Amino acid sequence: MRGEMPQFDHEQPFTGQVRALADRVGLSPEEWQTTLLLVNPPGYAPAAATLLAELHGRIGHFPAVLRLRPVEGSVPTRYEVAEVINLQQVRDKARTRRQK
Repeated sequence: MRGEMPQFDHEQPFTGQVRALADRVGLSPEEWQTTLLLVNPPGYAPAAATLLAELHGRIGHFPAVLRLRPVEGSVPTRYEVAEVINLQQVRDKARTRRQK
Protein backbone atom coordinates (compact mmCIF):
# COMPACT_ATOMS: atom_id res chain seq x y z
CA MET A 1 0.00 0.00 0.00
CA ARG A 2 1.46 3.46 0.59
CA GLY A 3 1.68 4.14 -3.11
CA GLU A 4 2.02 0.48 -4.07
CA MET A 5 0.13 -0.67 -7.16
CA PRO A 6 -0.76 -4.24 -6.19
CA GLN A 7 -1.15 -6.95 -8.77
CA PHE A 8 -3.49 -9.78 -7.88
CA ASP A 9 -2.99 -13.36 -9.01
CA HIS A 10 -6.39 -14.52 -10.25
CA GLU A 11 -5.35 -18.15 -9.73
CA GLN A 12 -4.91 -17.66 -5.95
CA PRO A 13 -7.45 -16.74 -3.23
CA PHE A 14 -7.63 -12.99 -2.64
CA THR A 15 -7.85 -13.32 1.14
CA GLY A 16 -4.22 -14.41 1.46
CA GLN A 17 -3.00 -11.88 -1.08
CA VAL A 18 -4.78 -9.01 0.66
CA ARG A 19 -3.55 -10.16 4.07
CA ALA A 20 0.03 -10.17 2.73
CA LEU A 21 -0.52 -6.72 1.22
CA ALA A 22 -1.75 -5.38 4.58
CA ASP A 23 1.16 -7.06 6.38
CA ARG A 24 3.63 -5.19 4.15
CA VAL A 25 2.38 -1.90 5.58
CA GLY A 26 4.34 -2.80 8.70
CA LEU A 27 2.01 -1.39 11.37
CA SER A 28 1.90 -2.93 14.85
CA PRO A 29 -1.45 -4.16 16.21
CA GLU A 30 -1.68 -0.96 18.28
CA GLU A 31 -0.86 1.21 15.26
CA TRP A 32 -3.56 -0.52 13.22
CA GLN A 33 -6.08 0.61 15.84
CA THR A 34 -4.79 4.17 16.34
CA THR A 35 -3.45 5.32 12.96
CA LEU A 36 -5.83 7.36 10.82
CA LEU A 37 -6.06 5.61 7.46
CA LEU A 38 -7.30 6.93 4.14
CA VAL A 39 -7.69 4.17 1.56
CA ASN A 40 -7.67 4.40 -2.22
CA PRO A 41 -9.11 0.94 -2.92
CA PRO A 42 -8.10 -1.11 -5.93
CA GLY A 43 -10.42 -0.79 -8.91
CA TYR A 44 -11.09 -4.51 -8.96
CA ALA A 45 -14.23 -4.87 -6.83
CA PRO A 46 -13.52 -8.30 -5.24
CA ALA A 47 -10.05 -7.15 -4.18
CA ALA A 48 -11.43 -3.86 -2.83
CA ALA A 49 -14.12 -5.63 -0.79
CA THR A 50 -11.58 -8.09 0.60
CA LEU A 51 -9.21 -5.25 1.49
CA LEU A 52 -11.97 -3.40 3.37
CA ALA A 53 -12.86 -6.55 5.33
CA GLU A 54 -9.17 -7.10 6.21
CA LEU A 55 -8.75 -3.49 7.33
CA HIS A 56 -11.97 -3.54 9.36
CA GLY A 57 -10.70 -6.62 11.16
CA ARG A 58 -7.36 -4.96 11.94
CA ILE A 59 -8.50 -1.46 12.89
CA GLY A 60 -11.93 -2.19 14.33
CA HIS A 61 -13.87 0.09 12.00
CA PHE A 62 -14.20 0.91 8.33
CA PRO A 63 -11.62 3.34 6.94
CA ALA A 64 -12.29 6.42 4.86
CA VAL A 65 -11.83 5.89 1.13
CA LEU A 66 -11.04 8.17 -1.78
CA ARG A 67 -13.22 8.66 -4.83
CA LEU A 68 -11.19 9.93 -7.75
CA ARG A 69 -12.41 11.59 -10.94
CA PRO A 70 -10.63 12.57 -14.14
CA VAL A 71 -9.48 16.19 -14.40
CA GLU A 72 -11.55 17.70 -17.18
CA GLY A 73 -9.53 18.43 -20.30
CA SER A 74 -6.30 16.87 -19.03
CA VAL A 75 -4.07 15.15 -21.58
CA PRO A 76 -2.92 12.62 -20.64
CA THR A 77 -5.75 11.92 -18.25
CA ARG A 78 -4.99 12.96 -14.68
CA TYR A 79 -7.12 12.35 -11.63
CA GLU A 80 -8.13 14.43 -8.64
CA VAL A 81 -9.83 13.62 -5.36
CA ALA A 82 -13.57 14.04 -5.83
CA GLU A 83 -14.49 13.20 -2.24
CA VAL A 84 -13.41 11.37 0.88
CA ILE A 85 -16.07 8.86 1.91
CA ASN A 86 -16.18 7.93 5.60
CA LEU A 87 -17.34 4.31 5.36
CA GLN A 88 -17.79 3.95 9.12
CA GLN A 89 -20.15 6.91 9.11
CA VAL A 90 -22.07 5.36 6.19
CA ARG A 91 -22.30 2.08 8.12
CA ASP A 92 -23.41 3.75 11.35
CA LYS A 93 -26.16 5.70 9.59
CA ALA A 94 -27.31 2.58 7.72
CA ARG A 95 -27.64 0.70 11.02
CA THR A 96 -30.28 3.20 12.15
CA ARG A 97 -32.40 2.15 9.18
CA ARG A 98 -32.41 -1.53 10.23
CA GLN A 99 -35.02 -0.83 12.90
CA LYS A 100 -37.47 0.89 10.56
